[in-house]
Amino acid sequence: SAKQYLDTQAFSEKGLKHQLTSDAGSKFTDEQAEYAIKHIDVDWNEQAVKSAKNYLDTMSFSRDELIQQLSSDSGDGFTREQAEYAVDKVRL
Repeated sequence: SAKQYLDTQAFSEKGLKHQLTSDAGSKFTDEQAEYAIKHIDVDWNEQAVKSAKNYLDTMSFSRDELIQQLSSDSGDGFTREQAEYAVDKVRL
């Protein structure tokens, strides 16, 4: 399930865990979700870049706004470092 989610959408580690465990998602236990995440090969920086590109395809952001969106708990849940990496890789 974790791989399938990543094939269709960009996720942070935190976001993927939420998707795997939520009632609206796959309803796995925390332990099952953590196991899956530890056993897949994923570049979280590249996931952040994909997410940043998706945002920029539909909306305008300043550098700081995009970092905030990518790294906030109410946004994508990437780390600040991952969000900064992504913003440095996309054109604003």
